[in-house]
Amino acid sequence: MKIKINYFAAMLLAMFAGGGIGAQGAEQPKKATSHTIEYNQKFLGAHGLDENDKQDFQDAEKGFMATLKDPNIKNKEGRTVFDISAFDFTKDKPAPDTVNPSLWRVSQLNAKSGLFKVMDGIYQIRGFDLSNMTIIEGKEGLIIIDPLISEETAKAGLDLYYREVEQPETGKRPVKAVVYTHSHVDHFGGVKGVTSEQDVKSGKTQILAPEGFLKEAVSENVYAGNAMGRRSTYMYAAPFNKGPEGTVGSGLGTASSSGTITVIPPTDTITKTGETRTIDGVEMEFMMAPGTEAPSEMLMYLPQFKALCSAEDATHTMHNLYTLRGAKVRDASNWWKALDEAIQRYGDKTEVLFAQHHWPRWGKERISQFLAKERNGYKYMHDRTLNLINKGYTPVEIAEMIKLPPEIDKEWYFRGYYGTLNHNAKAIYQRYMGWYDGNPANLYALPPVEAAKRYVELAGGADKMIDNAQKAFDKGDYRWTAEVLKHVVFADPQNSKARNLAADALEQLGYQAESGPWRNEFLVGAYELRNGLLQNPLDLVSKDILSNLTPEMLFDYMGISLNAEKSKGKKLAFNWIDQNGKPYGFWVEDEVLMYREGKPVDHPDAVITGDKLNFTLIAMQAMPLKEALDKGMIKIEGNADKFQELIGCMDKFNGNFNIIEP
Repeated sequence: MKIKINYFAAMLLAMFAGGGIGAQGAEQPKKATSHTIEYNQKFLGAHGLDENDKQDFQDAEKGFMATLKDPNIKNKEGRTVFDISAFDFTKDKPAPDTVNPSLWRVSQLNAKSGLFKVMDGIYQIRGFDLSNMTIIEGKEGLIIIDPLISEETAKAGLDLYYREVEQPETGKRPVKAVVYTHSHVDHFGGVKGVTSEQDVKSGKTQILAPEGFLKEAVSENVYAGNAMGRRSTYMYAAPFNKGPEGTVGSGLGTASSSGTITVIPPTDTITKTGETRTIDGVEMEFMMAPGTEAPSEMLMYLPQFKALCSAEDATHTMHNLYTLRGAKVRDASNWWKALDEAIQRYGDKTEVLFAQHHWPRWGKERISQFLAKERNGYKYMHDRTLNLINKGYTPVEIAEMIKLPPEIDKEWYFRGYYGTLNHNAKAIYQRYMGWYDGNPANLYALPPVEAAKRYVELAGGADKMIDNAQKAFDKGDYRWTAEVLKHVVFADPQNSKARNLAADALEQLGYQAESGPWRNEFLVGAYELRNGLLQNPLDLVSKDILSNLTPEMLFDYMGISLNAEKSKGKKLAFNWIDQNGKPYGFWVEDEVLMYREGKPVDHPDAVITGDKLNFTLIAMQAMPLKEALDKGMIKIEGNADKFQELIGCMDKFNGNFNIIEP
């Protein structure tokens, strides 16, 4: 049973080793130009960054205990789902000409993998996935915070802890609880690597999560998931080889694993700030932070350890207010207020701060300064953008104008390794003002291909545009080179001269980028211009996610998938009876699919009876209807052909559509 789960095409994939820069027959990347070399050499000084400050390296290495003897974490079939040594090429080496030195620095820090002792009773697994897994020792067992993306990587991390920490005479401490700090897959997907559904059902293991976790965890990337998945190939550069001319990581971590994604629903939900739980002798106080880095998120304070877990709201990077793969814009105002609340509640009593990415910080004064600077950074972005909005500036103008105060800009931990000031400012504009910049010429603009053809004609033809673009490239003006040539490529995708020069420009922009995702975006764009679509053939299966789709989400997705042309003039009506006997009526009219919970239609074409998972597989075209009927997975009373007719009106989205060309 295979289904490409759109939700996970977004992140998953960074350890996939087929295709990409090193693929046979693919054009190889080029060297850094003299302009890029000069840009990178001047970068640190231009931003007041102290390259002699080694505190982060000391913190990232502090408490290191051990790592895996075999760096390849494999699934049951023997396929490598994560290679913890993939970014070893960054270690103990100066930044090459082809990588921004600031990005190289954080990539070196992220490449430090293994089991780390944060303090007595608190350990972290770092570098086994995009995120961290934190292990807290209770009286008799363990509390796991955020079990990575994949079952395999989480299990490998826990096994390493057992190998290095547990004493043979005491045996393995059982996992008493798993805490999900928020609703992104890299913070829950490996849960079945540290516990089982049986242990959760029996009460041996509790699952704690913030309010709204399950809905947000399952739904965020469903509706636009196909597009997000394709765009994630650009953001994470998953199929690329790792190396100085390829991806050097995401900035937030090294890469994402590609193993088995699981989820176990929470058994206990945290709904308000100040709630506490004591599990296995460990007291936890929770602070809600919804609408910050994730729609459902919480921080937690551990009084007996004087330790604060900042989840993903305070890490060693400026984070995304908008993620390049596509998602709802995050709220910078909520974010700074959450950090300020954390300072007020816990700042004077926190002696160690750890997050679910990057490395911890120790010392009350250092932690307070760190949280305050990050708070101030998000508030500055928010307030300064709105200030410029109210002066009439457009999002592109604001992104060019806005600069962080030097006191914040010089801090390594607020550099744009994952988010950037440029695209975060545009995100704030979008949140408050929407897509329209107020200029009527942009209200009803021509689509890209039509506009491109007219620009080329206006400029006197493609050859003249390419000549001008070449002059810009020779001067090191790579942004303008890319701007000019995107029109030539969209007017004539077969123009190889334009494609190759545009690729050269994007590649140099990638080499200069401080942001891991920006670098990846530019380099993937360059690759596809030279070689065609970057193939990522993984079919990612997660029954756990499908099982937790609500009926509302499923029917919404069916409505999104309905092809208007194919359903034109059709009237189809059905009832579905789920495994609990609850009816759902759904029908097609006026080229839309409508549904109602608990209210069957009066005269259905057919009545479908079956459990939610099987119905979902059929509706999402992951299983043929005939096969499901033959196997008794569902039953249909009435006209089954009508239901097949509805399925035939559904689109199966192409997961590898064009981006850099029409």
